[in-house]
Amino acid sequence: MNIQRVEPVEKSIVESIIFLVKSNKDLTPLGLSREEIEYIKKEKKLKKDIIKLNRFSYRIYIAYVNVKGSLSKKLETIRGFGNTITRHVNKSEIEKINISVKAGDKNETLAFLEGMILGNYQFIKYKTGENRKENKLKTLCIDSDVLTDEDLSELQIVTKAVYHARDFVNEPDSFMTATQLSNEAKKLGSDSGAKVEVFTKRKIESLKMGGLLAVNRGSIDPPTFTIFIWKPENAINIRPYVFVGKGVVYDTGGLSLKPTGSMDTMKSDMAGAASVIGGLYAISKSNLPVYVIGLIPATDNRPDGNAYTPGDVVTMYDGSTVEVLNTDAEGRMILADALSYAKQYDPELVIDIATLTGAASRAIGPQAMVGMKVNSDSDFKKLCESGDRVHERIVEFPMWEEYGEMIKSEIADIKNIGGVDAGAITAAKFLEHFIDYPYIHLDIAGPSFLSKVAGYRPFGGTGVGVRLFYDFIKSKVSN
Repeated sequence: MNIQRVEPVEKSIVESIIFLVKSNKDLTPLGLSREEIEYIKKEKKLKKDIIKLNRFSYRIYIAYVNVKGSLSKKLETIRGFGNTITRHVNKSEIEKINISVKAGDKNETLAFLEGMILGNYQFIKYKTGENRKENKLKTLCIDSDVLTDEDLSELQIVTKAVYHARDFVNEPDSFMTATQLSNEAKKLGSDSGAKVEVFTKRKIESLKMGGLLAVNRGSIDPPTFTIFIWKPENAINIRPYVFVGKGVVYDTGGLSLKPTGSMDTMKSDMAGAASVIGGLYAISKSNLPVYVIGLIPATDNRPDGNAYTPGDVVTMYDGSTVEVLNTDAEGRMILADALSYAKQYDPELVIDIATLTGAASRAIGPQAMVGMKVNSDSDFKKLCESGDRVHERIVEFPMWEEYGEMIKSEIADIKNIGGVDAGAITAAKFLEHFIDYPYIHLDIAGPSFLSKVAGYRPFGGTGVGVRLFYDFIKSKVSN
């Protein structure tokens, strides 16, 4: 989406335009006819917040942004307004639209624009002929005294990062292999000025990353381990914030094969990796003065003749042994190696993000992600505040010691599943075994991939996590 700043719109309106207003008092200076103003007031009495005027060759939209409720609720409602108008604009085949801010503060205006841009996303790479119906809207022309050029640049960067993350998730495994995922990270790193290093299978073998190698044994494609580093000279921190993303580019379940219905959307099992790549791209492209690192272990999980099996004992990167009781609990195996690898950075905090368990999705659905913390109370609170601001909310689950009893093994140091109960928690307790630093675990199995459109969140990959991470790291600068 192209975003341009324009001069204030004159009295004579000759192009399609959106006016952001708070009350009927804001209508008078808009250059509308008396009949149009009366019509708008009548529609507003019917509790309509978005009103359209059809002047045949162009459209005028009035959006009332005077929304009640908490700040987070207001902003999300206004994002919804932006998305709704984007649908109207595309239906009218408008390619460029002006947006004139007559009321609303910076946050409200940015939320409206964010809803418009995120709602305009499409994944139509594989559509052909009449099936390929591309949205017409390409350009937003902004007239606003409350937004700076820096605000608009930041908005463009962050929404572009979300688009990238959505694309990564929506790509089929035939394209988005582990190697391709690492290549995409390198492209974004090159664009943003970050350093990206990719470990090949030979390097992974030399490091003895047993979890990643075990999951990869059933695949004919090699694994990768990608390190995305943003370390600006003016960084406010010495010890990095490390983000770890699960990069299972396709998950059949391995020899613990998933039923067909559960396998259909498993190209999305690398949504955590997409979130980390997108989030660090936005952070580095925006030149935030914070030292951050992304770690992305990546592979597919398939049931080939040499695939790892239930009953195997795997020696992990840190030397721990894991009894494998279910090969479909593969995400925690590759994350564990990355979490162990993160220790060398002496991190300020490590956050992992993964489509880890069906238990998390069943517990809270697509409305939020499950979060758990270890020795990170303050940062977890700040992360939840960021989640509320960007409407990527976090529901905390406990990490009580008793849950650790469920993953004790009779023949190894630990086993990779804990039984039918508390599956999201026992998965996190498994990962806790491999850390020695402040830690937050996010399970995005619910909100990462949608079966139907939900406002500005499309069918398929949502890019959840990108805006969350960006807002969290930006808050570190503000503080």
